[in-house]
Amino acid sequence: MGAYDMVVIGAGPGGYVAAIRGAQLGLKVAVVEREHLGGICLNWGCIPTKALLRSAEVYHLMHRAKEFGLSAEGLSFDLDAVVKRSRGVAKQLNSGVGHLLKKNKVDVVMGAARLEGPGRVSVDGKVLEARNIVVATGARARELPGLEADGDRVWTYKHALQPVRMPKKLLVIGSGAIGIEFASFYNALGADVTVVEVVDRILPVEDVEIATFAKKQFQKQGMTILEKAAVKQLDRRKDGVTAHVERGGKVEKMEFDTVISAVGIVGNVEDLGLEELGVRVERTHVVTDPMCRTGVEGVYAIGDVAGAPWLAHKASHEGVMVAELIAGGHPHAVDPGSIAGCTYCQPQVASVGLTEEKAKAAGYEVKVGRFPFVGNGKAIALGEAEGMVKTVFDAKTGALLGAHMVGAEVTELIQGYVIGRQLETTEADLMQTVFPHPTLSEMMHESVLDAWGRAIHF
Repeated sequence: MGAYDMVVIGAGPGGYVAAIRGAQLGLKVAVVEREHLGGICLNWGCIPTKALLRSAEVYHLMHRAKEFGLSAEGLSFDLDAVVKRSRGVAKQLNSGVGHLLKKNKVDVVMGAARLEGPGRVSVDGKVLEARNIVVATGARARELPGLEADGDRVWTYKHALQPVRMPKKLLVIGSGAIGIEFASFYNALGADVTVVEVVDRILPVEDVEIATFAKKQFQKQGMTILEKAAVKQLDRRKDGVTAHVERGGKVEKMEFDTVISAVGIVGNVEDLGLEELGVRVERTHVVTDPMCRTGVEGVYAIGDVAGAPWLAHKASHEGVMVAELIAGGHPHAVDPGSIAGCTYCQPQVASVGLTEEKAKAAGYEVKVGRFPFVGNGKAIALGEAEGMVKTVFDAKTGALLGAHMVGAEVTELIQGYVIGRQLETTEADLMQTVFPHPTLSEMMHESVLDAWGRAIHF
């Protein structure tokens, strides 16, 4: 197939984007994929979970019909149909990725890749010569000893996306984005959900105030939240699971019919020939510099395999950056502090930048603004009056250090603050910005005003 300017290993949201951008810049590009174009995100992560969560959201709203002057009786759901829709959405987008790669004249090679030496990638015995190699192999669910998934009683996210049953009594181990999203989905469909988190709060990467608010909403919805707790053992039976949960030095046995393990991820670094080539790997992740260079000439790593934050949009942006670097450009390094995190539970949670605690720990004198959804006309009209927008500023310079939200559609709203941070916006810039009315985005303005004691509507 001749020599390539760039061979990308993995066609997830980092790999396929890197390949397309490289082709746009005139590089000869091949992408190698062992399973599905689009990777975990498109096929087993971001996209299909959002399709499931949308079904749960609509079902939840149907139960609230009376609040809106509507009538809905005899409500039910067909779990198989809900899952079928989710898989259909993933399939549609998978086909779209294939079309985009073909349109951009990227060679697609299906199979398992291995680095055989400098500039050489073998794929099931066939060797591709490459001036540059981009490792974008992603990650998979971490499994703890004794808590391994079996696909029947104990699930990973993949099993939860294609459930063999509708759980009646569900245990979710881990309260990061994946755990909370599945807890929210199954809870909305009527499961009795318990979430166990080993640290002192759920959603541990979020601002404490936001996580606490979200926890209260989950509890109102019927979830049981156990913090500073650990699942020590699972006794599996044909009809259920006994979980040994340790809290405060005591172990309690709890009965469930289904368990979802969501305790993090590990990078897909095995059998790639990375370490033999001299690429440094630490704790299952490839070590890179800010430009995603591995230290071995011509070898880069992007996305989940290159470490946190484990987000599709971070991977895509790194893919563009690396392609431009290889093509001779001078791209800026990706700033992890300006990458938003979004959790699509109910209520949604979104954030960017430093939490209040981290800003103070970093030595900043801060000004903090807050605005509740209940003070916003659009939120009340939508029937979504539970939520909050919180902003954190450097008191000396007015720089936006961080923004944190919980409530309806905050995963869409957060991008406004992301742009603000990227453009090095100050509080003065945001105060002088005219936000449209009536919109949820007005709360973003009011939160900024509140940080300087100028909020109008609360």
